[in-house]
Amino acid sequence: MKILITGATGLIGRELVTLLLANQHTVHYLTTSKTKVAEKPNLKGFYWNPQAGKIEESCIYGVDAIIHLAGANIAKRWTKSYKQEIIESRTLSSELLFNLLKKTPHQVKQIITASGTAIYPESVSQVYDESATQTEDSFLSNVVKKWEASVNTFQVLGIKVCKLRTGIVFSEKGGALPEMVKPIAMGFGAAMGSGKQMQSWIHINDLVAMYRFALDNQLEGVYNAVSPNPVSNAVLTKAIAKVLKKPLWLPNLPEFVMKLILGEMAYLLFSSKNLSADKIQTLGFQFQFPEVESALRDLYK
Repeated sequence: MKILITGATGLIGRELVTLLLANQHTVHYLTTSKTKVAEKPNLKGFYWNPQAGKIEESCIYGVDAIIHLAGANIAKRWTKSYKQEIIESRTLSSELLFNLLKKTPHQVKQIITASGTAIYPESVSQVYDESATQTEDSFLSNVVKKWEASVNTFQVLGIKVCKLRTGIVFSEKGGALPEMVKPIAMGFGAAMGSGKQMQSWIHINDLVAMYRFALDNQLEGVYNAVSPNPVSNAVLTKAIAKVLKKPLWLPNLPEFVMKLILGEMAYLLFSSKNLSADKIQTLGFQFQFPEVESALRDLYK
């Protein structure tokens, strides 16, 4: 199968490309950096610039499916201008791909897109699955709504749309986890706020395996890309400390302190998302790392 990937040089994209190539797929990837356009066996890069509406049309030739991972990093201070970049990096890129497919003969049958768990309401005790109709009224929730709406347009072209709402990705190579690990490794770790907020997470290996599962099974619709065992912030903090063999002696960090340091982005540390992974499991997907401690030990051996 030939697959076009956006965001292929990011944290998730790099691992996914490796997995797909290992399974004899051919990968085309889009990059905004002309220096990253390269060609290797079964791997070919193409330049695009969603802001300027530019894309190499040949990127779509022979492609069976698109995996859409492109989007500005949310773990940066949310200034007014950066908020706009977070939204546009997702919606403009989707629109550019849609317009390319609309005007160019192609054989694309499916698009699988990254999405976010921020769309769900805040909850400690209530477990939400993909059928939930309640949504949160927050900046990130509105980002997800616009993001998913921009990808749903592909359905009018007869293309299956699959959305993976992704929790906190556990990887030692980037993302949120190294930032959580850093103060604990230095002996200054502490839970955030009450520590009761639920954090739905997923090991990077399980996440890329889920993309491959969605591809192989031609899935469509919404799926929670989270471990079947979410944990509270306090439990996660203790698990990291245990794996690193570091003490926890500081009191919990108040939310107002982190807001002073991080601004509105502090939402990421105090948001509570208690999500179910039953839907993808019912279809036969098996997690390699369903428990938080085993996932952490795999990454920090």
